[in-house]
Amino acid sequence: MTVQIFNKTLNLQNLQTLIVSILLLIVATIVPVSSVFATGVYQMPNLTAGDRTFIVDDADVLSRVTKSKLKNSLENLANTTGNEVRFVTIRRLDYGETADSFTEKLFDKWFPTPEAKANQTLLVLDTLTNNDAIRIGDAVQEIMSDEITQSVVDETIQVPVRDGNKYNEAFLAASDRLTAVLSGEADPGPPEVKDELSAQVAATFKSAEETDDQSATILVVVLLVVATVVPMVTYFWYQGFSG
Repeated sequence: MTVQIFNKTLNLQNLQTLIVSILLLIVATIVPVSSVFATGVYQMPNLTAGDRTFIVDDADVLSRVTKSKLKNSLENLANTTGNEVRFVTIRRLDYGETADSFTEKLFDKWFPTPEAKANQTLLVLDTLTNNDAIRIGDAVQEIMSDEITQSVVDETIQVPVRDGNKYNEAFLAASDRLTAVLSGEADPGPPEVKDELSAQVAATFKSAEETDDQSATILVVVLLVVATVVPMVTYFWYQGFSG
């Protein structure tokens, strides 16, 4: 009888250890998933001034037609004025990174000297949070005012994005506006805000990042509770069986 109880106790301990180990493995595997798809500057392709790559759609939110239109417009702008505009979309930023810091680092990576930066404009959009940022060189600053530069990211990009994630519309509008200004033409201005109330209501909802983080937290709590409850249930089941 003593041997039987000892064997049952040993089996119970082994089962508890196995269950906890499996659950901890699941937690360790699932929790980091949110950062697996993050994009860092080191993952961006290497570009230099004069390169004819104007769109890096890492988030894959732009249609083939939109990319073709953007390429034609931006290539024509570069050929006629020497001003080069590049659009980048990413799915998610690395932990601790912001749209501004990412854009700054990418601008420095692609154009490491003041001379290389001079005629460059770089606009980056993170589609998870829909935050965007822009960097421009010294020669561009002489043509495009700070007000227009900020308006491009705050209004030209953000108005269509807030209106149902219309990324194609946003980048086509940004291309048209930047092309006009950098060609010495009159600024066409930002898009008209059709429904400010809808935009304000949308802003009250949690961001995708907040929802994603909350889901991960709930998952961890649930798994930890299961890791605690299952061994207890198993123990009482063994006790009842042995009794």
